[in-house]
Amino acid sequence: MPPERKKSIPVKMKDEVIGGVYTNNMMVAHTREEFVMDFLYVTPVQGVVNARVITNPAHMKRIIRALQDNVAKYEAQFGHIPEVVPAEPMPDMEPN
Repeated sequence: MPPERKKSIPVKMKDEVIGGVYTNNMMVAHTREEFVMDFLYVTPVQGVVNARVITNPAHMKRIIRALQDNVAKYEAQFGHIPEVVPAEPMPDMEPN
């Protein structure tokens, strides 16, 4: 049997998505059928949900595997990523 060829699927990125969003916090919830990931930007004044991703459990495992692989590659190239939480907000983030 000949080897399977992967089809190239064109992907269009919506204009409102192309710039991305910044996130510094995330919340995860799940049901039997789905995982829900809310990505937030939290400042000392308020938090805003910038994106919500809903996926099935099998795809969630693939997402986790892809993230772990990319973090390992990043650390191999740039060094260890410390898991540090800032003790205080940045000075320019203080409310007026």
